[in-house]
Amino acid sequence: MTVTAPAAPPASTKKPRSGGGLGRYLLWRALLIIPTVFILVTLVFILMRGIGDPITAAMGGKLPPDELAKRIHEAGYDRPILIQYFEYLGQVFTGNFGTTISDHRPVTEVLLTFGSATLELAIYTLIVAFVVGIPLGMLAAYYRDRGPDAALRVFAILTYATPVFFSGLLMKLIFGVWLGWLPTTGRASIATELKFQFMPNPTGIYLIDALRLGSAEAVGDVLIHAILPALTLGLMTAGVFLRLVRTNMIGTLGREYIDSGRSRGVGEYRLVTKHAYRPALIPIITVIGMQIALLLGGAVLTETTFEWKGLGFQLAHYLSARDFTAVQGIVALLAVIVALSNFIVDVLAALIDPRVRY
Repeated sequence: MTVTAPAAPPASTKKPRSGGGLGRYLLWRALLIIPTVFILVTLVFILMRGIGDPITAAMGGKLPPDELAKRIHEAGYDRPILIQYFEYLGQVFTGNFGTTISDHRPVTEVLLTFGSATLELAIYTLIVAFVVGIPLGMLAAYYRDRGPDAALRVFAILTYATPVFFSGLLMKLIFGVWLGWLPTTGRASIATELKFQFMPNPTGIYLIDALRLGSAEAVGDVLIHAILPALTLGLMTAGVFLRLVRTNMIGTLGREYIDSGRSRGVGEYRLVTKHAYRPALIPIITVIGMQIALLLGGAVLTETTFEWKGLGFQLAHYLSARDFTAVQGIVALLAVIVALSNFIVDVLAALIDPRVRY
């Protein structure tokens, strides 16, 4: 008698569930923007209220106590802090950031007017960081543990560790005062700025406005004023990129496919610039968001040092005036910029390396 084995159950055609997906990952990262901005705005609100009201700071000792109390009451600073807080959140959610206390300007106008200057400086800074940091990082990795590598590592440490205001003052002293090569203040000369004021619908980004004018002289004037601020802030970021590229390229240069390329006669230049370079860039993309946050923090000192009238310059001014409304509006915008930058970086990282989605 032949015993027939029971038939195996049919294989399930249902695909195994994935541990995650790009859509879910991006949705989760996008939702994180809301608490990030909310927490930062709340912290700034509490800290600013903790140092006293701006009316007392500006007019204390100059007005009789009853007049001072009247102005504080009219501004609403004598109300409970929770009421002020929820009222401020309600305004923010409707896009109304209020009016500055010190110069009576709508905060949205301040953001639009000075935000373009900070954006322009950030673009120049990232260009310097990439142009300096990435090639030098590749060079340091190729000459690992030799003289050029040691010198470049020292350079990276110095550029990153040196305070921005100190390096800015040093550059002003050397290139502006001693050598007289470069201007030390402003975004352009007075003549160029007058041209921008009379042109229709200026963008506020001086390089674009100079190109719209079709004036090579204006373009050169804008660029030469941007050299020192961009170098001051860009070299700090370049030091981070240099170390990241060096570390990751050392890893990729030791991979088997690099050794296989050498055995087939592929030149060293091609191995470094084509085969080992691209994998080493992936970690840089993941830290760009954090560097943008540091860059915006450094922009406050850089803009103040060079009188580059952007959001950082205005933030320092409003902080000294204890202008709650202006400071909160600027910080809220910077928080949104940092959060969006990190989101964009996360999207790029997820597209390049699917492992980060899970």
